[in-house]
Amino acid sequence: MRSYQLRRGWAKKLGGGNLRAIAAEAFGSAEERDGKVVTSFGACTRLTAWTDGTSLLVETEMNPGVPDDVAQKTISAFNRFLESATGYSSKERAKRAQQTAKPDAGPKG
Repeated sequence: MRSYQLRRGWAKKLGGGNLRAIAAEAFGSAEERDGKVVTSFGACTRLTAWTDGTSLLVETEMNPGVPDDVAQKTISAFNRFLESATGYSSKERAKRAQQTAKPDAGPKG
């Protein structure tokens, strides 16, 4: 399971089925089960996403034996989903992950 920080005020945008709509837009279809969004796409055989109000939590199951073009499409769709759901681009997510990994520094603003 991976946890992605949400942009300030972004959690409100993910309520009321909006997270499912974001996933459906990125992956083509999605459904809601037990308060979590479940979908699959390309090399991702199962993606489960939900929010705790401050973070987006994502569990993925991947098929490593897919062709390269399928893997690239899957990564692209996953990054589009994360950007729409968290409010941060892949570059911003990487920077924030590095900041939180430092032992003396937390996330900055």
